[in-house]
Amino acid sequence: MAIRLAENSYGSSRIHLLRVSRQQGRHDVREIALSIRFEGDFEAAHAQGDNRKILPPDTMKNTVYALARQHSIEPLEDFGLHLIEHFLTYNAQVTRVVIDASESIWTHLPHGGKPHPSAFSRSGDQERTSFLSGTRERTHVRAGIENLLVLKTSNSAFEDFKKDPYTTLQEETDRILSVIINANWLYTEEDVEFGPLWHAVRKTLLEAFAEHHSHSLQHTLYAMGDAILGNFENISEIHLSLPSKHFHLADLAPLGMDNPGTVFLPADEPHAIIAATLKKS
Repeated sequence: MAIRLAENSYGSSRIHLLRVSRQQGRHDVREIALSIRFEGDFEAAHAQGDNRKILPPDTMKNTVYALARQHSIEPLEDFGLHLIEHFLTYNAQVTRVVIDASESIWTHLPHGGKPHPSAFSRSGDQERTSFLSGTRERTHVRAGIENLLVLKTSNSAFEDFKKDPYTTLQEETDRILSVIINANWLYTEEDVEFGPLWHAVRKTLLEAFAEHHSHSLQHTLYAMGDAILGNFENISEIHLSLPSKHFHLADLAPLGMDNPGTVFLPADEPHAIIAATLKKS
């Protein structure tokens, strides 16, 4: 029986660093985590134990630190492009480099009515993400947002849905809508202003969520994706995943009180999750 090596790869994962950029009178910090994966000619290592084409994962980690010293890591996409270029330049055996990165967002603390020059707070669980896949012919760049929690108290309903004998959910004409926005989008080119674009996409997603009169999570997801594809020529597709955060109206009748949409109880589990990819035709 003949055996051949099929798809294979290797790399280094969960590489973390904090970079401090020091200017006169102001510091800025960036905290990132990334993974690197190589695809290429590694059959000899698998079949014969010949490691001459294997760049150690420890070297990948060290390269991240070295390039972070030489280059800014803002925006994530540009730093990922530097890494891909470096690895492809010095490793002929590598055919593809994949970079999966995320940034934890730190902001300056307020101090005397303005940002403190060197003290920071972390913006919850929200992360900026980047996914790059590069060969010597082409690089594909995706950017994204993870764990962006949003909520609105009006312009959201869920009615006229399918019901069966096990359905207990009541129709609602005015409900709290809260979701965690997880989004990533594909750029049509690799030479764009990644930083300003990411902030503009994030702003547009938030505006679409806030302003849309929602009839379901699916309805809201589509409106958000449509807003991105309709406003950004250099984005060809967007994937959105929206886990819901439920808030149920508290029953105050046993306490002899009414509850006209004032007191709600959060329920983390179970939750609905709606996901879809929208593409330009």
